[in-house]
Amino acid sequence: MLKSNIALLVVNFGGPRSLEEVLDFLQALLTDDAIIQTPFPRRLQHMFFRRVAYKRAKKVRDDYTLIGGKSPIFEDTEWFAKKMEEKLQIRTLAFHRYLEKTHHAFLSSMEMLDVDKFCVFPLFPQFSKATTGSIMDWLSTHLPTSTVQKLCWIHSYSTHPGYIRAFVQTVQDFLQEKSLQEEEIVLLFSAHGLPEKFIRQGDPYQRECEASFHAIASHFPKSICLLMYQSKFGRGKWLHPATLDAVIHPDRWMQGRKQVVFLPLSFTSDHIETLYEVEHEYVTPLQKKGILAYRCPALGRRMDWIEEASKIVLSSCEESKEKSLESVKD
Repeated sequence: MLKSNIALLVVNFGGPRSLEEVLDFLQALLTDDAIIQTPFPRRLQHMFFRRVAYKRAKKVRDDYTLIGGKSPIFEDTEWFAKKMEEKLQIRTLAFHRYLEKTHHAFLSSMEMLDVDKFCVFPLFPQFSKATTGSIMDWLSTHLPTSTVQKLCWIHSYSTHPGYIRAFVQTVQDFLQEKSLQEEEIVLLFSAHGLPEKFIRQGDPYQRECEASFHAIASHFPKSICLLMYQSKFGRGKWLHPATLDAVIHPDRWMQGRKQVVFLPLSFTSDHIETLYEVEHEYVTPLQKKGILAYRCPALGRRMDWIEEASKIVLSSCEESKEKSLESVKD
């Protein structure tokens, strides 16, 4: 167990908790400089993308209506934080990057905590400056310098044995539930996409997705395993191959098999990109082509994920302690 002078921060993007929050969520997301990069002045860029958010809101509300009128991310993240607090027996807070209405209460809770260190656990297994990096920037801007200095980041856990075990078990349980045989299926790992220019600028996201993919795929040697990227937004080249393109031409990668399972590689909680995009834009079209297509759920609220995540936190804090001791010795 961790010492009582350490608190845990579970950080995620958040998602609209109702249809009424969709516009606010989109505006917060699309005015984040870590995600949207243009050559235009910051003020002009923000004005433009607020208008984009306003135009997209109606369509996105319709998508959220099809998945229950809200995103499950907020509740899943709060549940995860509560279970981690019970498991590790330390104070745990959840932070939701794009739910601005929650920020005041979060900052107030941070002020009340008198601890020596905050261990920060992002619900993004693979690091990107557009995900974990964005949250790092926000916290460094909005928290006092003395508090920022106490933050101990788990930057990524893309190949941590705990993450791999939890993911593999989720897939195995799903295959058993659907009575799918490994040698008869294609496992299509669909990770969230990213502009290629981010990778050229040194973002490790693609490399870490590939590392996760190979580590998980090694447990399913009889399946055809493929890695693709989804959710392209705007112009410019994004990581490829694209999941959407693959759905249009399944004969190019199915290799004669008739069953495919979509796996949410970079998502620890289901949300609009899996519940709507994968389910309605990928699974349904393939089913219409006579292919048995399925969407495997994300790690979500699985208790074995809590067990493995607690191991990631414990091992990361121990590693941080050892590095601190080494620096003192040096």
